[in-house]
Amino acid sequence: MGTYYLLLGIITLVSWMVSSTLKRKFAKYSKTQLRNGMSGAEIAEKMLADHGINNVRVVSVKGRLTDHYNPKDRTVNLSEAVYHERNAAAAAVAAHECGHAVQHAQAYSWLEMRSALVPLVSISSRLSIWVIFAGLMLGFGAGLGLGYWVAVLGFVLMAIATSFSFATLPVEYDASNRALAWLKNKNMVSREEYDGAQDALKWAARTYLVAALGALATLLYWALQIFGRD
Repeated sequence: MGTYYLLLGIITLVSWMVSSTLKRKFAKYSKTQLRNGMSGAEIAEKMLADHGINNVRVVSVKGRLTDHYNPKDRTVNLSEAVYHERNAAAAAVAAHECGHAVQHAQAYSWLEMRSALVPLVSISSRLSIWVIFAGLMLGFGAGLGLGYWVAVLGFVLMAIATSFSFATLPVEYDASNRALAWLKNKNMVSREEYDGAQDALKWAARTYLVAALGALATLLYWALQIFGRD
């Protein structure tokens, strides 16, 4: 158990470092004004148009780093700063979220798989740990075989949530690659602006990687607790 907590501590520290670096990067590249003078909203609308997507709306949402693409109502949701500002960070985020819209329009397999997992994950992520605890308590308290199978069920639910974290990785990296390719090929940004956008998206992707590794570490710990018992 000590090894698990050490690993969890390391992952938590790395997660904090990546998150802090990401915030610094976005603050830095928010000062790099775009030579074309376009806002994040205008960047998003042009990228959608260039890909022949005319059924997706670009809207502004409150909050910071709240940017996301919603496949249900086909909206690219940009935080207020990204929507209105005209800098390299805003261009990177806006193009990245439109990358998800392009994935949706082109039926990108990893996005479809992740979307299919969403209803199940919304349940499994909330219940898994409680089901595992219930199974272990049944096993310890009454010595029932039922407790083991309840714990196994909880583990399966946790494994589904963990698989979602890893399915997210190719989706996010691909969206960034699409965004950067479009920004470069359409000559939307200068070399300096492109480098800033690339660096910002690189650190944003790393937050998903750290989260996936943390989920895997937790899953392995419970695997040892459930299946490693005599």
